[in-house]
Amino acid sequence: MITHLKNLRKNEYFQTVTVILLIVAVVLGFWFGSQTVLNTKITPVLAVVSGSMCIPYDGACEGWRSIDHPFSGTLHKGDLIVIQGVDPKTLNANYSNSDIIVFHRPGNPSELIVHRIAYTEIKTDGKLYFYTKGDGNPPEKWPTPPTMTDPWGAVSEDAIEGKVIMRIPWIGYIAISMRNIVGTNNNFIVPIVILLLVLLIIIEFNIPLLRRKQPPTQHRTDSEGYTISDVYQVRSPTNAFDVWVAPKQISFTESC
Repeated sequence: MITHLKNLRKNEYFQTVTVILLIVAVVLGFWFGSQTVLNTKITPVLAVVSGSMCIPYDGACEGWRSIDHPFSGTLHKGDLIVIQGVDPKTLNANYSNSDIIVFHRPGNPSELIVHRIAYTEIKTDGKLYFYTKGDGNPPEKWPTPPTMTDPWGAVSEDAIEGKVIMRIPWIGYIAISMRNIVGTNNNFIVPIVILLLVLLIIIEFNIPLLRRKQPPTQHRTDSEGYTISDVYQVRSPTNAFDVWVAPKQISFTESC
């Protein structure tokens, strides 16, 4: 039994499957563990699916044409954002340096919005409410103080999921493309994308099963059964003959 297990551990197929399972377990553990660490009820990584936060300036906000577009302080369509859950009362509402928050849209709670806080107020129910605006939405562009906010009005503190703490340009386009193809919710697409990227790396660098194995070297043998590696060629002292030396055998051939 012990010998069988030792042989199994040396088996190439077993090693490959083990590596894949370990990588998948680590990725999924990190993914769901990050929700606990970042204190979010939703997936902590989302793709920005619209250009409402982009300031056009002199270039495009969407697609690869936005490569030279300034990213500082705002978001672009196709960004991958990391969200941290926070106490809504601790959010920065000091426009134009206010926090960019993720919240459920009033009237359509299944839709998540990523906009900047314009200002806040406490209403008669004692709750804190947020008025938000996309940086690129009219009439004023960020960082000019807005005279108008989002049309849905006040957003209750209960609808806030967190604030944006990190952004990665362009990677979100992979999630957007997959969502357009399969129609799956953004919350599930991003972890699938991350898992697929990890698996592609494994396939490229760590799976010998997908690499064509070289056939074993075939050694030619002579009539006596000697291989080429067993035969050596030397010159005779007079340079008149080539001497082929093999174990227990010496033959001479006249040199031309």
